[in-house]
Amino acid sequence: MFNDIGPLELVTLIVLAVLVFGPDKLPKVIQDVTRTIRKIREFSESAKNDIREELGPEFKDFEFEDLNPKTFIRKQLDNEDLGLKEIRNGFDLKKEMAEVTDAVHSRESDASSSSSGSSGGRIDMTKKPETPGRDDRPPFDADAT
Repeated sequence: MFNDIGPLELVTLIVLAVLVFGPDKLPKVIQDVTRTIRKIREFSESAKNDIREELGPEFKDFEFEDLNPKTFIRKQLDNEDLGLKEIRNGFDLKKEMAEVTDAVHSRESDASSSSSGSSGGRIDMTKKPETPGRDDRPPFDADAT
């Protein structure tokens, strides 16, 4: 709960508590706070046990931490039954990218050797508008009407 509090912040909280409650009342306040935290923990544990009893024996290994979406997804991805580790290990991104690069470079060299050379070995990737013929109608656009 307080894992991200540094030493300077802790000292600041202690000084602030002494100033607010005074040195005489501070031990009683600390006892009251710890008693309240203990009661809240006991209440939550009893509620968890009641829920586990109501769910039945098929949910005896049920953990409430699994209801956190991040924990649930992490647990499911680490599950060996799905075979995701084999898929992850079988996928080699560097190999796939090398194959794609080789395919693009070989296709580019084939196109430049077969073309007339007017484009300087470059492939024109720009989309050129098609001019409709005299008998061709423009496409129907339902949103325009």
